[in-house]
Amino acid sequence: MAHSRIVFSDDDADHNIFCLKVPGMLTLKEDSHHSAIVPELAPAAGEYVVRKSTPSAFFGTMLAPWLAQRGVQTLVVAGCVTSGCVRASVVDAMQSGFRPLVVADCCGDRALGPHDANLFDMAQKYAAVMPLSQAIAATDGLPP
Repeated sequence: MAHSRIVFSDDDADHNIFCLKVPGMLTLKEDSHHSAIVPELAPAAGEYVVRKSTPSAFFGTMLAPWLAQRGVQTLVVAGCVTSGCVRASVVDAMQSGFRPLVVADCCGDRALGPHDANLFDMAQKYAAVMPLSQAIAATDGLPP
């Protein structure tokens, strides 16, 4: 299991174009509750937490090698924002040789239109997209 969160340094030395477009991103610091993983999904011992400063959990991180070392082939993807971090991570996962499976009802966006459009587009080109009940059935019996 891997989790990702956007985190910027306290001195903002790692700010980027993302922050110019969305200046509020710079409030996402290591100790900020805005950057924290919600308690219900808190990482367990041995689960990897990717700290990133761009939408993709893969770009500039060690996620792809970490997954490859563990023999992972299929990624179950959920999170926010569907049109941003979810989509960027799904595209990079596919480009890195993984098979993304997006759990549609476990993703969210600022508005329904972008959410639905991005789920449709990812399903056409990059990933399997399905509701949680179908994802559970599809992954039942896969190795951990």
